[in-house]
Amino acid sequence: MSVLHPAPLRADLAAADRTLVMGVVNVTPDSFSDGGRWFEPDAAIAHGLALIEQGADLVDVGGESTRPGAERVEPDEERARVLPVISALAAAGAVVSVDTTRAAVAADALEAGASVVNDVSGGLADPAMLGVVADAGVVYVAMHWRGPSDVMDALADYDDVVVDVRDELAARLDAAVAAGVRVEQVVLDPGLGFAKPGSDNWPLLAHLDALRALGRPVLIGASRKRFLGHLLAGPDGPAPPEARDEATVAVTALAAEAGAWCVRVHEVAGSADAVRVAAAWTAARTGGGRG
Repeated sequence: MSVLHPAPLRADLAAADRTLVMGVVNVTPDSFSDGGRWFEPDAAIAHGLALIEQGADLVDVGGESTRPGAERVEPDEERARVLPVISALAAAGAVVSVDTTRAAVAADALEAGASVVNDVSGGLADPAMLGVVADAGVVYVAMHWRGPSDVMDALADYDDVVVDVRDELAARLDAAVAAGVRVEQVVLDPGLGFAKPGSDNWPLLAHLDALRALGRPVLIGASRKRFLGHLLAGPDGPAPPEARDEATVAVTALAAEAGAWCVRVHEVAGSADAVRVAAAWTAARTGGGRG
């Protein structure tokens, strides 16, 4: 497997010839996936360290829920939630990503020790974000986004979801480069579940080659998403978030085999195993062994 990594990335991660695993640390009271379990700073820090112990290559710290229908929090509240957690995890040696759409929060997070900015709006929510990333020179994850969480479900109108998402991500890549972001910094994310009904997520996963053709690493965030809950629905309705972890691991294995740079997951151990299985599988297929 030949993995295209963004730059700059810590040397041990940049040398990894496999898909990376990003563990999620939600410092919010209303996360769809964990119901606010890690809202208190000490709990969030302990959770982040546990994810690293379980095999996460980096951890993604967010202080604002992006679940469907979520309302925004004030910038000062977002800072208060994430900065102590980022500072403690970075001091412990973790590679930390900040999950924010706000340029000012991103700048403060980078000062606190984050080395990746994960922006679900791809720079559309805050025009200053691309300038912050360009000045800092850090890895920037630009996700496909059509609007805030409280309206995104009304924006899911596509002619061809793969072509449309690819083209809209290409436009965000062009905008980032025009703002001074080096192309090597940029990672693209198709935004599974964001302004996409369940059926639209599967073609994006099945055609990662179309996104990788843009020449940048791809991050996949399928973990515990609604479309997995609908796939696994039983007589009582969609499977709840924590019942979607095994399906998430299956997506991880398939995405890794398809060349994803990183998977963003809530439950790390299964995906940490899956990316190694995918790497061994691909190496055996490309390296021969039939004699």
